[in-house]
Amino acid sequence: MGVRIEHPQRWLDTRQYGGLRDGHDLPASFYELATQVDERGVYSFCMCPGGFVVPASTDSARVVVNGMSLSRRDSPFANAGIVVQLEPLDWCGSRGAAWGWDALTREPLPDAPADDPLFGVRLQLALEERAAVLGGGGNRAPCQRGDRFVEGRGGDAAPLPSSYRPGLVAADLGAALPPGMTARLRAALRAFERTLPGFGGPDGQLIGVETRTSSPVRIARDPETTESEQVSGLHPCGEGAGYAGGIVSAALDGRRTAAALVARLGRAGG
Repeated sequence: MGVRIEHPQRWLDTRQYGGLRDGHDLPASFYELATQVDERGVYSFCMCPGGFVVPASTDSARVVVNGMSLSRRDSPFANAGIVVQLEPLDWCGSRGAAWGWDALTREPLPDAPADDPLFGVRLQLALEERAAVLGGGGNRAPCQRGDRFVEGRGGDAAPLPSSYRPGLVAADLGAALPPGMTARLRAALRAFERTLPGFGGPDGQLIGVETRTSSPVRIARDPETTESEQVSGLHPCGEGAGYAGGIVSAALDGRRTAAALVARLGRAGG
């Protein structure tokens, strides 16, 4: 989970193409960024060149953002999710307290993942509800300029121009997100500066929150047959079942599940 970051597409093209896009038949440029911070990956997700930041809420009391690009990729903005890898142990016991989840949810943390299998869902909802409060309603989303977030300088600067249609409200995302997530995002943005100078600078704008890159619950299945451990004939797969985190990984998991089904039907027919 994390945030979405948006830059002017021209800013990105200048860095990726060295100013050569003008006068040349080049598509809107893109990026893929990843690093490790304190044993957890932080990476760009669903990068949308020439795209839009869009609302993805399923409840008026919550705010969630996502990204999309039209086929022309001709929006003046580029955006991507910047998300922090989370494992179930990260929200349990003393480790979860160090991340700051108990302050977010205002409820006791489980000692082990099996003690509360749906706790990850409540983390999602709590972050989405906090984003809605910061946005002030109407699906407006909280935002913070990249350099102010990295430097911990608060969110009083006016929002930058954006593709997000419901509107943005300046906020201190560094204080709003759990400390474990904030620290990893800040370290990752500094690391990404070495690849794309200015990525976490004043031209970038963080928009919160991005909480639905993958399911926080996994439906258990046999690792070989992909069949559910509880329901005969059911083969959980893809993002909703907790076995993918994006279009490509979902397609690959679907292919793997289909192959397992074919093998099973072949054995049954034989």
